[in-house]
Amino acid sequence: TAIPDKLDVTHETVAEFLEGLTLDEALAQKKIFICDLAVLENLPCKDGRILAAPVALFYVDKSKHLVPIAIQLMQNKGPNNPVYTPADPPNTWLLAKMFYNNAEAQHHQGFTHLGRTHILMEGMCVCTHRNLSPSHPLFKLLAPHFLFLLAINSRGLEKLVSIGGWVDCCMTQGVSGIFSLIAKSVSSWRADVQGIPTEEMKARGVLDREVLPFYPYRDDAVPLYAAIERYVTKVLQHHYDSPSKVLGDVELQQWRKEMVTPVAEGGVGIKGILGDNKVGFSDVSQLIQIATTIIATCSLGHAAANFQQYDQYAFVPNYPGILMAPPPTQKKDYTDSDLLSILPNKSMTLDIVLITKLLSKRGTNSLGDFEMQYMYDPVGVHAAKE
Repeated sequence: TAIPDKLDVTHETVAEFLEGLTLDEALAQKKIFICDLAVLENLPCKDGRILAAPVALFYVDKSKHLVPIAIQLMQNKGPNNPVYTPADPPNTWLLAKMFYNNAEAQHHQGFTHLGRTHILMEGMCVCTHRNLSPSHPLFKLLAPHFLFLLAINSRGLEKLVSIGGWVDCCMTQGVSGIFSLIAKSVSSWRADVQGIPTEEMKARGVLDREVLPFYPYRDDAVPLYAAIERYVTKVLQHHYDSPSKVLGDVELQQWRKEMVTPVAEGGVGIKGILGDNKVGFSDVSQLIQIATTIIATCSLGHAAANFQQYDQYAFVPNYPGILMAPPPTQKKDYTDSDLLSILPNKSMTLDIVLITKLLSKRGTNSLGDFEMQYMYDPVGVHAAKE
């Protein structure tokens, strides 16, 4: 809705990319989008590596495509922090996009992927096992979606997110940086905002197809979430057909209590869970929302963050996990050799290709095709089939 003061962009900076509109007109018509990776500023990276913390502007053109029109690689404008645009020499603009994507790759792995699916759901999984018995209807509903989660996280910490492991060697942030990002991602997540795709996208202004016509994540996630919600509603309304059954379920109330208890006090520290901290859950609708969110995060949330990794990372210049130089501070014309010199070597490139290929392989069945089935009652079986 407005260009932030820290971004050194005026109408003149981007005029030639706005198809005859002024910048104010483009803003008013909801054609300008921003990605601000402020969370990366001063990230403690391995070996003192310098990571960009960029701000980028995008424009929806007449062909309904979202195209980048300006990139500032650091947060605060100044003489050593120019704004790059498509009007720059081709290799200069290419370099700016590589450093932007290098920064976004750190955010993707630490924040979106590991933080807000793997680590976040590990807390939910442990809390579920600690508080709900295997015969509890909610345990039966959630358990299939935790399959392999603890094993994958344990193996990932050992092989990938360890000192000298893949993240340490093939990502700019290294282990110290990714742990810092994971902590920020989990602590800032809310079940009633980021946990619900429509609410999360509404908060970012990208839910409306008229505003952003081409957004495959939205177009898949919204109906998928709705289908999961219908499934969860059928199952839980059957078991909790009166508020008294919710209020009187000791296991259920203890489950909620541990989820909302701060981490420092031994809880999971989840914000935005419906209900009251004195009474707990009081209505089945509150239970439906958090159960749907957990299942959706373990399935569509993780799929969106994980399964396209090979497509993005495997051609390293497209989405570089690491670049072998700090972000540029001045505009100049770059040769192809200059660009090649900042890319990782053959051995690192092979590691990136190999790991992202492995991570992108599907290791579990699709939603509803349970490898471990816990619900055998007619209502649960029918809801899953539906």
